[in-house]
Amino acid sequence: MAKKTVATLHSKDGRSFTKVIKMFKSPKTGAYAFEEKMVPAETAKDFFKN
Repeated sequence: MAKKTVATLHSKDGRSFTKVIKMFKSPKTGAYAFEEKMVPAETAKDFFKN
């Protein structure tokens, strides 16, 4: 059987984190690229505003 790793993303102060992924088009090559970050759940919407 395969082992399954389970990780919790809760810090000691009770703040939960969310993985956010944003796609953008590179001005140099024209190819699409992705930006991934782990941010606090409260600031996830602010990540996409930029």
